[in-house]
Amino acid sequence: MMGKYRGRLLLAVVASLVGATSLGASLGGMVIVLEHILGQGGKNLPQLMTDLNAKLDTNGVAQSVGLRVPDAWIAALPTGAYDAVLWTVLVLGMASVIGAVANYVHAHSALTVAGWTLRDLRQRVFAHAVALPAATVAKRGASALVSQVVFDTQQVWGGFVLLLQKTLAQLLKGSVAVGMAFYFNWRMALVGMVVMLLLGLVIRRVGRRVKTAAKRGLEAQGELQRTTAEALTHVRVVKTNNAEGRESERFAVTTAVQLKQELRVRTGRSITNPLAEMVGSLVLGLLALVMAHEIIHNRQEPETFIVTLAALALAANNLRPLTGLYTDLQTTAAAAARLSELLRLERDDAHDAGKPALGPHRVSIELRGVTLTYPGADAPALVDVSLTVKHGETVAIVGPNGSGKSTLLSLLPRVLEPDRGPGGAAGKVLIDGVDIAGVTLSSLRQQIGVVTQETALFRGSIFWNIAYGVDAGVSPERVREAARKARAEEFIAAKPGGYDYVIGEGGGGLSGGQRQRLCIARAVLRDPSILILDEATSMVDADSERKIADALAEFSRGRTCLIVAHRLSTVVHADRIVVMNFGRIEDVGTHRELMGRSATYRLIAEHQLMKSDGKAGEAGAA
Repeated sequence: MMGKYRGRLLLAVVASLVGATSLGASLGGMVIVLEHILGQGGKNLPQLMTDLNAKLDTNGVAQSVGLRVPDAWIAALPTGAYDAVLWTVLVLGMASVIGAVANYVHAHSALTVAGWTLRDLRQRVFAHAVALPAATVAKRGASALVSQVVFDTQQVWGGFVLLLQKTLAQLLKGSVAVGMAFYFNWRMALVGMVVMLLLGLVIRRVGRRVKTAAKRGLEAQGELQRTTAEALTHVRVVKTNNAEGRESERFAVTTAVQLKQELRVRTGRSITNPLAEMVGSLVLGLLALVMAHEIIHNRQEPETFIVTLAALALAANNLRPLTGLYTDLQTTAAAAARLSELLRLERDDAHDAGKPALGPHRVSIELRGVTLTYPGADAPALVDVSLTVKHGETVAIVGPNGSGKSTLLSLLPRVLEPDRGPGGAAGKVLIDGVDIAGVTLSSLRQQIGVVTQETALFRGSIFWNIAYGVDAGVSPERVREAARKARAEEFIAAKPGGYDYVIGEGGGGLSGGQRQRLCIARAVLRDPSILILDEATSMVDADSERKIADALAEFSRGRTCLIVAHRLSTVVHADRIVVMNFGRIEDVGTHRELMGRSATYRLIAEHQLMKSDGKAGEAGAA
């Protein structure tokens, strides 16, 4: 994902190399000052440059490109020892300034690339999450998915920052320091590197435990998100049932689980730095004893020892934090593993490639031998359901609670899929004779408008909510026309700002009837050929119900309309009524026909279907 920002990445790497080179220059300058200028038999700058030219003259590569210090420059150099030190310090100061600028460029570029990558990752994860089948979302839980989109990606972003900003810079600087140490005294450097490798093995073992704890911690974070969202979303239910204490206890348990895993991660992180510091101190002490013995017996120059020790100290200073970074990256690895697992889940349009688009609906809708079982359920929600609805027909679906009414309607936009039987055979849903499983989801859902009793509104303007899901360039005239047809324009005009009025989350600031009419306006604007109404007026008052009924009666003309209703007036005026019970279609007919032959329908009409005054329907209603 970072590959699309190759230019910025290259700039970060080059800047980090420049910063590491400035560190190497500092170590080289220390050697020049301690050994060649201030040491026994010290030389001045002209002599040092002359020796350098002599080495370059014997180097084949340098000779081929004519690399050497000009004699005029050598003649202009000061000859005093103090001047040599001064000039060396000035050059090193300039190198430090260049290194500081390079380090800033590296850090800025690294953070920029990490931020852009986080944005891209979140967009990809969110787009995949909303494209998952509804059954998958329900099984995993919306709050758990929110946690992955927000928190898991944030953890991965932290890993990007560690890799690009800290790990790259410290690894390059540490490598330069190690290289210089090997150049000065390879035996001493080798001992230091062996110890570092052993320490790395210990840290790796700690890191594995951190990764496991981090993964469990992220899962607990998702559960914490779910618990909080459920309690606050249903706060009225919590209060009316005096359940504040119960929810607080549930939250406390979830928080304790999350904290336990977080502390395990923190423990692993906390142990790495002290362990590295302890081992580093012991190694430096051991090296000091060994080199002191070598110096006392004149087998090692003190200046070389000091410079080598300084190089190893710089290497340790830059490489030691990598031990802590390794454990931090395990948290990132755990989050990345969870995101990878999410992105491997199959989208509901995963098999659309190569499928044709569904043509405009003009003939019929047919359910043929459909059975559907929810994941984990003991019995099917639908059993061998077959039904044919002609284009332009209005069909009402009634039945006891749990009889499968909403499940049946969910098959049309392929929110739910029929079960597959032995050999892969499955029931079919056909529109105009075409199996909807064989067409693209977008072309199918484009022809279907859905209005449910649960009004789905978002924080934003009324205009934006009506135009939701329609082309961004939809004209204001079309939106206003849809609002008029939905009997919504009157209350919209009364709001401050009219169509620009910003409603709260879930439709805050609007009554139930107003929210429902906005949802109907949204369906009107889509101009679907198939209209699904799932108890669209069950949660509103009588006045709103009358306005909504008028709007729907006008809008449904010339469209195929499938209705789950609890109003007797709606059922009576349907072309046909489908009676469902225990996931099966028990009978189909008009109101008068069913009152005469269906005991189930008579019971529903008497006790469940409501007249416009809110009372139960009469058994003999016509």
